[in-house]
Amino acid sequence: MSAETTPSGDAAAITREEIADLPIRRYQGEVRLVATVDDLAAAMDDIRRETVVGLDTETRPAFTKGESHLPCLVQVATARAVHLFQLQRVDCSLALTQLLEHPDIVKAGIALAHDLRQLKQVFPFESVRVLDLGGIVRRHGVRQTGLRNLVGLYLGFRIPKGQRTSNWAAPRLSPSQINYAATDAWACRELYLRFRDLGLLAPAP
Repeated sequence: MSAETTPSGDAAAITREEIADLPIRRYQGEVRLVATVDDLAAAMDDIRRETVVGLDTETRPAFTKGESHLPCLVQVATARAVHLFQLQRVDCSLALTQLLEHPDIVKAGIALAHDLRQLKQVFPFESVRVLDLGGIVRRHGVRQTGLRNLVGLYLGFRIPKGQRTSNWAAPRLSPSQINYAATDAWACRELYLRFRDLGLLAPAP
């Protein structure tokens, strides 16, 4: 790791070369595509059992000036599965509103403020218990707050990023898209658990 450290002695930075040397890990658990009403009910039954979930979204990329798109996939990671809500295949607005407004479930992710602003253009909600993992480590002197940097620093492995600009609005996601999306949400939940174990969730002195 980089010689740069936080006041507590933890590594505060990681180089591209150091990340490249780490072993690659992908989510290996169950992935559930939410594309029907029955899928939606099963996903919410699982999510309601949690006190913390990993949360992420994906948006169809824009390649021309002035072009923009709204989120079309929401990923929610629990201890048992990652649920991929395909917003253009089934109306998930009520279920996701219940999750985002649930006062007893922490929603942990990276740069969620932007994701949620975009998602509010799809359906209205008032989010509570949303935790920006980057903000947590920033309080402890870490400036690299992207997901892949934090996974390298705190979990000791590397997650792939090859599907970032793929078509997330496709009605049928490819196996590589599914694994990429599930891995990001799973990694957010794993980081939250790691931060909790390290005592980072308490305010920095």
